[in-house]
Amino acid sequence: MAATAGTEDAPRTAGRVRIGIDTGGTFTDVVALDEATGRLVTTKTPSTPADPADGFMTGVRKVLDLLGAGPQDVASVAHGTTVATNHLLEGKVGRLGFVTTEGYEHVLEIARQSVPDGYGNSYFWVKPPRIVPADLVRTVRGRLDHTGAEVRPFDEEQAVEVARWFRDRGVDVLGVCFLHSYADPGHERRMLEVLRREHPRAVVSISSEVLREYREYERSMTTLVDAAVKPRVARYVQGIRERLDALVEGLDRPRVPFAVMKSNGGVLSADEVVHQPVTTVLSGPAAGALGAALLAGRAGFDRVLTCDGGGTSTDVCVVLGGEPSLTTEGTVGAYPSKIPMIDVVTVGAGGGSVAWTTPEGALKVGPRSAGADPGPLCYARGGTEPTVTDAHVVLGRIPAHLLGGEVPLDVAAAREGLAALADRLGLGLEQCAVGILEISAWNQANALREVTVRRGLDVRDFVLTTFGGSGSLLACRLLDVLGLAAVCVPEDPGTVSAYGLLTVDVRHDVVQTAVARHAELDLPATAARLDALRAAASAALEQEGFAPADRRYQLSADLRYAGQAFEVRVPAGEAAGEERPVLDAAWADGVAEAFHAAHEQLYGYCFRGDPRQPVEWVNLRVTGVGPLARPAPRPRPPGDGDPSRARTGTRPVFFDAWVDTPVYWRPDLAPGDEVAGPAVLEEFGSTVPLHPGVGAAVDRHGNLVLRRAGAGA
Repeated sequence: MAATAGTEDAPRTAGRVRIGIDTGGTFTDVVALDEATGRLVTTKTPSTPADPADGFMTGVRKVLDLLGAGPQDVASVAHGTTVATNHLLEGKVGRLGFVTTEGYEHVLEIARQSVPDGYGNSYFWVKPPRIVPADLVRTVRGRLDHTGAEVRPFDEEQAVEVARWFRDRGVDVLGVCFLHSYADPGHERRMLEVLRREHPRAVVSISSEVLREYREYERSMTTLVDAAVKPRVARYVQGIRERLDALVEGLDRPRVPFAVMKSNGGVLSADEVVHQPVTTVLSGPAAGALGAALLAGRAGFDRVLTCDGGGTSTDVCVVLGGEPSLTTEGTVGAYPSKIPMIDVVTVGAGGGSVAWTTPEGALKVGPRSAGADPGPLCYARGGTEPTVTDAHVVLGRIPAHLLGGEVPLDVAAAREGLAALADRLGLGLEQCAVGILEISAWNQANALREVTVRRGLDVRDFVLTTFGGSGSLLACRLLDVLGLAAVCVPEDPGTVSAYGLLTVDVRHDVVQTAVARHAELDLPATAARLDALRAAASAALEQEGFAPADRRYQLSADLRYAGQAFEVRVPAGEAAGEERPVLDAAWADGVAEAFHAAHEQLYGYCFRGDPRQPVEWVNLRVTGVGPLARPAPRPRPPGDGDPSRARTGTRPVFFDAWVDTPVYWRPDLAPGDEVAGPAVLEEFGSTVPLHPGVGAAVDRHGNLVLRRAGAGA
């Protein structure tokens, strides 16, 4: 992914540069592709937490300067953001109101009986505050049954009273979830009309538009999460939209197309995201998983674990056959969000994770982070606690600066802070630093085991792809802890998430609950429901500007054994353009067989052929896909096999002891080069400390493939 030389006198046409921007807790990563020349450039700039749009626009200007381009050349901007995620993680949901069916006012209080982490390290667990307190919940008479048939009519007079009650108390953000509205949204839409008329300043989300799926608690929570983040996401997106408009103001060109990454691995225009903000809660991690999946696939790996290490956290994900795993059982902070999302597990083990001691005197690392401001001690911005980055600096595993010298590091401050922690622990300076990195590595390893071993997968069958600014610093230790065959480190690993934003398609997910036993499945009715879902997805793609022939559709279904509480999602076919898959008995039996196989993979058993355990269909899903062009792979010419051309010197680095270690400038390494540890491989946005006994080989795409000495290819 390094910048490649383009033709200096290539014609400059308006709208030739596509830009991907991923805003993280510490740095904003930017990748730009010049489609006229095929040249790809990357850069990083410090994030600006007070106003993330500042760092965003700084990144835009930097990549345009690198390409010798101007605002008139920007074809599109795609963005991965943590605004919604951080809003929820910080618990700043604001003052919400909730409207539900009469008799169901306690749905949020009852919630689910599960206790997070089995009580963790405590004998007691206190239920956290509800996203909406009981005194801000109001009900309206009216009732549908599970088929959508009206049991009791909607009481519009009471609805007016409820709307005015919220208006008079200044509750301006509301979620509406009526019983069985997934089957018929009529009552919810009438409530929305009343709210718009009686409380026009209210921001409202209704469950039949957010999540048309059964389970009232999860649907209610997802709807309220959508409502909670809607004002903040709208302000953020609008702020960037205005700055992009100002960037091209006065130029003879249309406004810059601006899209935002969704949790499901697709992008959506910023104008539409404002209406569906809950879909962005895992925006940034999703982009990283997709970028890493594509790059690892080009390197020849199809069973991949991704490890995205940032300043605050590390995100891990499973990739099978080039596709990241998806889930609809995600949680952000304390709030379940039952929307399609890439199955990412996050652990508080980033470069800024703080090292601290418990009252009993044990060393802990994270989940609290120093973030970008004030940052680690070595940033010299007022940080007062040692972090993982400080430990790497003290051990010499990263240079005394970041971003090619843009961010100088105060090594003395890191040593002083770490020495104070070491004294409290009764350790030497180096032993304390090594201990911090060991704990951080195990935190990451446990997250990787969670997405593999706990889901019926053998972690040793996978290749680990590390990226992010801190993602590759512990690669060698993870190689040993997990017993991996290899670790793949892409070029410019610090900007893989931003690169992923240039590789994604527009995606729209629609779902409909339709519970039926497999043996009693009404195929014509099922086909009609899928056609309706497809029509909804197609209409959304039309809004995004995709012609009918360019649209693709992915069908899937959630199935379970009768009596089970949760479902397994399995594929149910694909179609493109005007194609219609044949939805007959053979198709239905094929979906059921896929469910048996998936259940056996996940849980170690299935009931294939057992009439006492009938299969039950629960949800039907259609994903509409609008394909976008991806950057073409650009294999690099092989070198002469002598990596010494990339050697820049030596410095003392602590592994098991202080070693005078060769340092290499990674961009000068060529395909076919091999470097044996101990060594340090540096580049603009990332560093790979190569431990003794580990070798790194450069493949034809510029990836580093790390293996323990003597391991087979």
